[in-house]
Amino acid sequence: MTRVVQAGCPVIVGAGLAGLTAAIELSPLPCVVLSAGAVSTGTSTGWAQGGIAAAVGTDDDPALHAHDTFAAGAGLCEPDAVHAITAAAPEAIEWLSGQGAEFDRGDDGRLRLGLEGAHSRRRIVHAHGDRTGAELLETVVAAARRLDSVSLWDHSAAIEILTEAGSVAGVLVGTPEGPIELRTDTVLLATGGIGGLYLHTTNPLSSRGQGLALAHRAGATLRDVELVQFHPTALDVGIDPMPLVSEAVRGEGAILVNEFGEWVLRNPLSARDVVSRAEWAQLQAGHRVFLDATKDPGERFAELFGSIYATARESGLDPAKDLLPVRPAAHYHMGGVLVDLTGATTVPGLYAAGEVASTGLHGANRLASNSLLEAVVCGRWVAQGWRRAGVAAGAPPASRMYPDPQSWTPDPVVAEVRRIVSVGAGVLRDADGLRTALAGLAPYRDHDTGLVAHLVVEAALRRTESRGGHTRLDFPATESVAQHVLTPPAELSDSHSPIAEAESDNSAMEVLAR
Repeated sequence: MTRVVQAGCPVIVGAGLAGLTAAIELSPLPCVVLSAGAVSTGTSTGWAQGGIAAAVGTDDDPALHAHDTFAAGAGLCEPDAVHAITAAAPEAIEWLSGQGAEFDRGDDGRLRLGLEGAHSRRRIVHAHGDRTGAELLETVVAAARRLDSVSLWDHSAAIEILTEAGSVAGVLVGTPEGPIELRTDTVLLATGGIGGLYLHTTNPLSSRGQGLALAHRAGATLRDVELVQFHPTALDVGIDPMPLVSEAVRGEGAILVNEFGEWVLRNPLSARDVVSRAEWAQLQAGHRVFLDATKDPGERFAELFGSIYATARESGLDPAKDLLPVRPAAHYHMGGVLVDLTGATTVPGLYAAGEVASTGLHGANRLASNSLLEAVVCGRWVAQGWRRAGVAAGAPPASRMYPDPQSWTPDPVVAEVRRIVSVGAGVLRDADGLRTALAGLAPYRDHDTGLVAHLVVEAALRRTESRGGHTRLDFPATESVAQHVLTPPAELSDSHSPIAEAESDNSAMEVLAR
């Protein structure tokens, strides 16, 4: 039997950086934060190695950061979003420091800045070398736990966004003690990405686009969901999900080679889509791909990248002496739930922030280390907008801390969906492979993972060009700028195609109007 609980305040679905940042910023106004697993686990935030991009160097400027973001985004970035978020980056670093985040600094107290692919300046702010995401997650979890205004519910998965007359009316939550209908008129989706749809991914396997399914079924518009970024240097040692070897390693001089020592491409710091395609070509030709860090950073590897070093050593590899086998792996989703800069979706009362959202910052190919930046900046903006609007501020239900489940049973549907998507909608795509994938996914559309996979593959079939993270072997050219907007059907069916293609002048409102 479903219990009904009045939240009396906003409900945030997801306990990563975007969700917890919003909860902290909203204080002293109350909120409920739902975490599908234990709080501080199962989120990509804690796995992020590269850092946060911010123009805080003496030779840098937010305008340069914006320029690099546009260049990586391959024509699909929203100018207002890019300029606003890159301009907010320096203050975001200060805010995180104020919450207790310990960023790496030199003896003079200045931030140490790293370099990553497609950045024209050293602007990557790190924490404890390659533990930036872990440090930020620990920081915001601790800060949220200190606040009486934040009610944390762990092992509480959002099953459905409830609506009445087209507006948010609550969240149906699955808990160990049974389903709970949590009544609220304000919900923030901060559920992360879709990497778990692929057999090769650097994301938690639980990141399978649950937020997209929730938003789509609630009536929200999605955009550019075919645009998936594959990270070129996932450590290929038989671990699922795959350990990430940060782009910052190449920023310190490491190069990509095949088994003969031949360079995979001349510029190892090219944009990620370029590097991934070059690697994929080597793999398809029967070669292996390796990251050679034996010279640079060489003996400094353990000092600069402690967690990567430890992972490699556990696999029997010494990065200072051995070549590291790597391959492209699903890493980040540029598409998502269409939002404005307040995080508002097309459904009244429903908001989105972080990887699940499509702000227009990333365009067709995310610039390295812009993801954590977007999560903290946009998470704060959502909360600030709620406060300006006078969001409901009733007393929240108490926190719910459930014990970890005693057992876990793999879902055979998820396993089959991962296989289908990986074969049909990977780094390189064509119509035959995408159509085969759609046919294979048809029986699973009632399953959230199957639904999201179907949306991604169908959108990839409809984008008949190559752009950023989306490469069509049968349509290698880049056409005039276009975005794919997904408008949800009144009733899902196998025969329904929910994709409406619209050309854009980079105005989200005009895209919605067409």
